[in-house]
Amino acid sequence: MVLSSREQTPQHNRARGLNLGRVAALGTVGLTAVALMMPVNFVTESPGPAFNTIGEFNNKNLIEIEGAQTYPVSGNLDMTTVSVAGGPNSSMFAIGALATWLEDSTTVLPSDLVYDPALTHEEVTAQNTADMTNSQEVAQAAALTQLGIGYTETLKVSGLVEGSPSTGLVETDDLVIAINGQTLTGYTKLTEGVNAAGGEPVDLTLSRDGQERTVTITPTYNEQSESYVLGLYIARSFDFPLTVNYGLEEVGGPSAGMMFALGIMDELTPGEMTGGVHFAGTGTIDSDGTVGPIGGVEQKMWGAADAGATVFLAPEANCDEVVGNVPRNLNVVKVATLAEAEDAVTRIGQGENPATFPTCEN
Repeated sequence: MVLSSREQTPQHNRARGLNLGRVAALGTVGLTAVALMMPVNFVTESPGPAFNTIGEFNNKNLIEIEGAQTYPVSGNLDMTTVSVAGGPNSSMFAIGALATWLEDSTTVLPSDLVYDPALTHEEVTAQNTADMTNSQEVAQAAALTQLGIGYTETLKVSGLVEGSPSTGLVETDDLVIAINGQTLTGYTKLTEGVNAAGGEPVDLTLSRDGQERTVTITPTYNEQSESYVLGLYIARSFDFPLTVNYGLEEVGGPSAGMMFALGIMDELTPGEMTGGVHFAGTGTIDSDGTVGPIGGVEQKMWGAADAGATVFLAPEANCDEVVGNVPRNLNVVKVATLAEAEDAVTRIGQGENPATFPTCEN
């Protein structure tokens, strides 16, 4: 038997070698296929749909105002979104991450950079929904502030951070009335007052069970927010002279605030702010009109371009991510306040060249 085996012809040897190579190649392909189908701890961010805040979605106005005179609008003031795949309780396979990584408009990130690993999918969804609801209320406040329409804002303590410097001085459900003797007209004034003290003690006037009292608190510095804090969770509530209803439920997060505010302003003022121009944008908003940074600005610019926008309003604080990533034929105007955004939309709508407005390159 050994002899017959040794007497195999060269042809037989070649055939045997080819079979082994084929097996090895198939094994490699099989292992690669298995690896590509394995779940990975990454998420992908790609351009999501754009929604016209002065238009309709599913036959419903995105913004419907009651209790005030409204006026005809035209053009687009698109809020932009990011489509996220992966994350808590959601599988992202290696093949999907690899395929999207090759696309210019898509970003692949470790899941922990996007989501708190301690949160479930349901908790993330609930937080995004709460952020959207809050941004809509604050957008209304910002729009009314810009238009000079009065309203009241109440600040209530909803909880204390662990290790808070306010422990023993402030209680849940306390109303925050003033800081250092200055009556608070909104949350922004509270944070400004705390930071203006530069870490020195501040006097906080509270209302508890109908009785006012003043306590002295020494703020601590928060490295993450790079600001001084009192260690309080503050719930904001508003009493507006009009009602704004929103016809969009499928989107979460706080980043549409500026575009909602512009949409409200456009509907409450005579004349068509956009002049028929297709605008898009993104940015959080505070009641004083401050425009804040958001995530996924690159994907939102691509989404805006795909939707047909010619002008994109970007938060100044996101300029580092804007430079070098602007799609062709999209003019990006940087803004830091709602007033700047309104000015850009109005003037461009009247025919001014968007290229003459401030950009992230200057």
